[in-house]
Amino acid sequence: MMNQKIKAIVTGATGMVGEGVLHECLQHPDVESVLVIARKPSGVTHPKLKEIIHSNFLDINPIENQLTGYNACFFCLGVSSVGMKEPEYYKLTYTLTLHVAQILSKANPDMTFCYISGSGTDSTEKGRSMWARVKGKTENDLTKLPFKAVYNFRPGYMQPTKGLKYTLPYYKYVDWLYPFWKFAFPNFVTTLSELGLAMIHVVSHGYHKSVIEVKDILILAKPV
Repeated sequence: MMNQKIKAIVTGATGMVGEGVLHECLQHPDVESVLVIARKPSGVTHPKLKEIIHSNFLDINPIENQLTGYNACFFCLGVSSVGMKEPEYYKLTYTLTLHVAQILSKANPDMTFCYISGSGTDSTEKGRSMWARVKGKTENDLTKLPFKAVYNFRPGYMQPTKGLKYTLPYYKYVDWLYPFWKFAFPNFVTTLSELGLAMIHVVSHGYHKSVIEVKDILILAKPV
């Protein structure tokens, strides 16, 4: 069990998942402070929150000296592979993530790194699905970095947190189906709140697996 408070870096806070994770961090008593690194202001103000606005995540060396003293990273930055060729998706998924992670592992060797991957990610890196191969390589190579721990989260459908502003528009057409999906596909759906809580709790208490599937998210999200 971790006695020290969590000092977290959050990326992707101006996207749906990152905003939801940030929301849970700001409410959680175990989280002492949060640093958001983003291309634009998140629009959130809170006593725990500090922001660095940085436009190029493929080169964060200019802000490296501001990234020390943190023991968690919730990496929620990502792009959809829809309509994207593999080289560009690889650059914005694998290259970008590994660059940020390498800088953070050097600055914070006691850090737990939590990466938002996706359900269906291909750990073999050899399957037919382009995005799943790239995510699989990203997961595999993150675990080789000198962090205290790396956890690769593979959520499926996430029910948005009400009241947040970066919820993707199409969710308003499908979120009424959540109770049905929860009943019919319990190992595929969570709430965004449960994902955020699971990430916080895995930093505090660890977990016996580095790949966190939906069923593991539901276990980790429970009060501890």
